[in-house]
Amino acid sequence: MATKVSRRAVLGGMGAGLAQVLLTRQISAASALPSMVGEPGLLNVSLTAIAPNVLRIGIAPVHAWASEKELGVVPHPEAVALDHKAHPVAPNLAWGKYSIALEENPLRVTVTGQSGKFQQKIQFDNDSTAVRFEISNAPVFGMGEGLPTYDLRGARYTMHNGQERQDLLTDGARLPIPWLISAAGWGLLIGQPSGMMDLTGETGVFRPVEATSTRNVYLIVGERPEELLRGYAELTGYPHLPPRWALGYQQSHRTLASKEEVLGIARTFREKKLPCDTLIYLGTGFCPSGWNTGHGSFTFNEEVFPEPKEMLDQFHKEHFKVVLHVVPPGDFHGTIHDTGPAAREPGDAVEYWKEHLPVEAVGVDGWWPDEGDRLSVYNRLDRNRLYWEGPLSVHPERRPFALHRNGYAGLQRFGWLWSGDTASTWKALAAQVRNGINTGLSGIPYWGTDTGGFAPTRELTPELYLRWFQFSAFCPLFRSHGRAWKLRLPWGWDTGSPGPLEGAQRQEPPWPPEQELHDAQAEVICRKYLDLRYQMLPYVYSSVATTHETGMPLMRALWLAYPGDERALQCDDEYLWGDGFLVAPVLEAEAKQRKVYLPAGQWWDYWTAKSIGGGGEVERDVDLETIPLYVKAGAIVPLGPVKQWTEEPVNAPLTLRVYPGADGSFAVYEDDGESFRYREGEFTRIACGWHDGERMLSLRSDPKGKSAAGRRVRVECIGRKEPVMVTLRAGATRVKL
Repeated sequence: MATKVSRRAVLGGMGAGLAQVLLTRQISAASALPSMVGEPGLLNVSLTAIAPNVLRIGIAPVHAWASEKELGVVPHPEAVALDHKAHPVAPNLAWGKYSIALEENPLRVTVTGQSGKFQQKIQFDNDSTAVRFEISNAPVFGMGEGLPTYDLRGARYTMHNGQERQDLLTDGARLPIPWLISAAGWGLLIGQPSGMMDLTGETGVFRPVEATSTRNVYLIVGERPEELLRGYAELTGYPHLPPRWALGYQQSHRTLASKEEVLGIARTFREKKLPCDTLIYLGTGFCPSGWNTGHGSFTFNEEVFPEPKEMLDQFHKEHFKVVLHVVPPGDFHGTIHDTGPAAREPGDAVEYWKEHLPVEAVGVDGWWPDEGDRLSVYNRLDRNRLYWEGPLSVHPERRPFALHRNGYAGLQRFGWLWSGDTASTWKALAAQVRNGINTGLSGIPYWGTDTGGFAPTRELTPELYLRWFQFSAFCPLFRSHGRAWKLRLPWGWDTGSPGPLEGAQRQEPPWPPEQELHDAQAEVICRKYLDLRYQMLPYVYSSVATTHETGMPLMRALWLAYPGDERALQCDDEYLWGDGFLVAPVLEAEAKQRKVYLPAGQWWDYWTAKSIGGGGEVERDVDLETIPLYVKAGAIVPLGPVKQWTEEPVNAPLTLRVYPGADGSFAVYEDDGESFRYREGEFTRIACGWHDGERMLSLRSDPKGKSAAGRRVRVECIGRKEPVMVTLRAGATRVKL
């Protein structure tokens, strides 16, 4: 039974009797639970159903209410709280298929599922601001980006932001979010952005820094992991749908020598037919010569951009997007300045955005907001929002792109994240695989790294760079960046020169060794993975559409699909790429083999098209150009031809490749890749279903979008020699394979 009334009306007019009647029935997202008021001097607790599986628990002193506004949480106008003052203790409350028990001393909220299955118990101390909760025996993940472990149990974690500690060269920058997600079927977001999370015991404790007795705790429960991530998206906002070009390859630049070099690198990508969509330029200040004149500057460096408008027009003519690096004023060289883009006052943010407008007018396509680590958590999220709303104020018809270094819960609504200034080491590469998986579990799906590691060490060789490049080809953000930046070009290891080293100066013996600067194979291998990424764009973009609609990350922990598999729960060195692929990056130097855990079921080796049974570990031979890549049986993978940029026109039809051995489904999503017209139905979605026993593929257009009737599609089935060409009909199209 849904109750669509305002909170004010409920609090003013409903008594305990009516509330009790409502609570005996199914409660929808528009309904809520009652409040329980303790004795004078104790705490007031309100329970509000934000969604069918998302519960807000607000506590405050008696005669007060916890604020309905919370940092990072989106408004939920339909969520209401019923006034129920049954005392001394309210009985168990029905919440859809869950039951809630309230206890007063200590103040405790216990949620159980069907058949009495325990979900979570949350306790508030009357004599402190601590929040306690049950950890149980299942692994716990989340807490944002940059942690040194995957399963978080057994340690304490401070909510420290940034990358000031030495270990962050390995783990990446720290972006703390007081969010935990457990394989036991619960997620917990605590409405205090600063504090310490203690997970050393059977009971977890969060001790906030802000000394207040008024706070919110959000509990998400679910029978399957995807319910938890959807609940988090319902709570903090669904991930935005990025422009398609952001999923192509992005090449970052550092110290620039001249206009001729700037234009020449772009020209080389096209001449060599190395796919690339985006050129990113660092600002002067962190390198001797970047796109601007210094920190905080929006003036083009005339030494390398003497004619900015003409040069950007040339890039656009060659089908490149341009992204510029910026830092907030006063937030570099160790100073603390909580102003500029991150100011809480809207007027200050508007004034700062005006400084961007002349550069926007020249034709900039996106922004790279760096630094900001010392800004308050409130202002960091404001800054994320600025680089979404600012570009929309100038170009309301196109989706913005911003690559951030920090943020908070809700960042997924506004932009992308990268893991900061990691070191060029094998240990850092392995840590980034774990980091990317956990960042996705923390609600931030659009993530990536500096390919090759930012800070060069003697471990930065063609081999390390290629292994990192292969990993990045299966990250949402596929971008190369770092000092000794010319070694981050696909052809950079075969020029005979490392270019400007910037903090990686030659030592004895010289680094990099002369023989490593004549490695022609590196470009060949980079090309293989660039081509593969662009061939997979129909699959990647369709998977990102699913992320936008459900909150499920593109880079997925194995346990999201195999929650009952103990090995999958602990696996932090391989991951699922969307619904169909399993990626196992090679993380050791001179590796000849890679052990891979395959969950139960049938799998296909992507490179050899050979079938292999899952449910155990396999040992895959690897050479330098190959990482283990598997496709689960039942997967339907849309593929396209190799493109040089994402929107390059092609005549070849879409290919649907079926991997038999189990039933499966996939939704192929397409739109214009840039605008918001998909919100008005300007998209095409083809629902694909594979029925393995019948060897039948069914295809049907989503009626909410445009029809795909009349479209020619090439259908392949692994194990079948010849592909089949089909023309889609207005209704269902069935293809026997």
